[in-house]
Formats: sequence, C-alpha cells, structure tokens
Amino acid sequence: MASTYFDFKKFRVYHDRCAQKVGTDGVVLGAWVNIEGARRILDIGTGSGLIALMVAQREEDATVYGVDIDENAVGQARENVAASPFAGRVQIVHYDVREFAEHSMEPFDHIICNPPFYTEDTLPPDATRALARNASLLPFEDLVDAASRMLGEEGCFSVMLPMSCRDYFTVLCEASSMHLIRQCTVQTVQRKAPKRVLITYSKKRVENVLKESLILQDGNEKSEAYKYLARDFYL
Repeated sequence: MASTYFDFKKFRVYHDRCAQKVGTDGVVLGAWVNIEGARRILDIGTGSGLIALMVAQREEDATVYGVDIDENAVGQARENVAASPFAGRVQIVHYDVREFAEHSMEPFDHIICNPPFYTEDTLPPDATRALARNASLLPFEDLVDAASRMLGEEGCFSVMLPMSCRDYFTVLCEASSMHLIRQCTVQTVQRKAPKRVLITYSKKRVENVLKESLILQDGNEKSEAYKYLARDFYL
C-alpha cells in the first residue's frame, strides 16, 4: 500500500486526498525556483501544498498563497500547512485561478505552477480522453493569462513542463509580455533525452538567458546534483 504521507526535514505532507501526489517534479521545481527577495508568492494548483511549504521554508519573510480548484486537495493542503512551522505565512484558498486572478488586488513577486498534465510517456491506457480531460481543467492559454495579470512588474513566473510543450508555452508567455530568463532541462539519466524543463519568465527581458541542466539519477541512486538541489528538504 502506498504511503499516505511524505516526510521532509521540516514538515510532513499528506497527499492521499489529492489527485497530484508528492513527486519528483514538485520537489525539483520547489527547490530550483529562485525566490530570493520575494515577499508575495503564489503556487497555482497547489495540490497537497508541497511547493507552497517548500518556498515558505526557503524564504522566511515571504507570505505564500496556494490556490486550487479541488476542494479535497484544498482541505488536505490546509491541514498540512496547519501542522507545519509555516502556518502563519501560508494561506490555501479554494478557487479556480482564473477567478482568483479577477479578485487578486496586490501583485505577486513570484508565481509558481507545476501543471498536472500527462506527457506521452506517462499516459494511462485511454490516453487521448485522459489528456483532453486534464488539459481542459486549465488550458495553457488561461494559465498564462492569469499569471500575467497577477504578476508584478519586477516579478517572475516559473513552471515545470514537458519538453514537448516548451516552445508553445514560451510563445504564449511572450504574447503576454513575459520573457524567458532561465531554463533547466531535466533528464532522468544521462543516456536519455530530457523530457522535462524548468522555466522562469519575467516581465523584464534579459540579454542572456541562463541555461542549465539537471540529471536526476546516477545508476539507481539520486545524482549528486539532485541531492544537492534538494538538500534542505529530503531526509
């Protein structure tokens, strides 16, 4: 039986009532994103609250919001937050992010999202129907529009995506005046091509995009680079 929770160094995350479980993608994104100096951070599709808790741990002066449309996930994320050391600085709200963007008055310094989209290598048997159902919850166009409206002029928007979606997503962000400033390709092992990419966009252009790469495994073990990235979280 799969575990109903995952222990990190400073908090525990229960995820049995969430569609999106605690996994490598969320941990990598929460550890990789540059939130230095951010005072208002938003985690879109927060699920169990994992990324919201990670960034609250990393940036002690930040107020963090997690938004999710799934009532069960919101309930469990609130419980996870309440049991954490960061309960006073993390707020979980039950909203469709498109509606949340309509009511959000103060801009965010950093917006983070790990969209729960299937990729071609992880699709269930009824792949086409599952993909269509999943994408219809929050199309990329709506996600980018909501993020661009809530992001401050000095702010950043970070996501983890399948490599196959990178170029299209970047076109959407550029059309909403958010420009690529940093990206990191993610490989499971060195011999395989990257299937994930971490990306940060900003309303300010940069002359040179920071390009990085990350290999997650060395044989059957976590790579040294991955262990170093997640050193403040994994036990």
